[in-house]
Amino acid sequence: MTYKGYAARIEYSDEDECFVGHIAGITDIVGFHGDSVQDMRAQFHAAVDHYLEACQARGAAPNKPSSGKR
Repeated sequence: MTYKGYAARIEYSDEDECFVGHIAGITDIVGFHGDSVQDMRAQFHAAVDHYLEACQARGAAPNKPSSGKR
């Protein structure tokens, strides 16, 4: 799942009985959760948008996702 150049890393939490995701490839920790693919997609988009808005509000450059390539 990708959005605005960011990728999601998603796992299932048996303990919480929901999907838990994080924006992959950045040093900042940004998480989200949901109960379905549609919910996860919406929550991921909201998390990326919020992350970019928060960076802009504090005058910081957002982390650029790493590709894993050297």
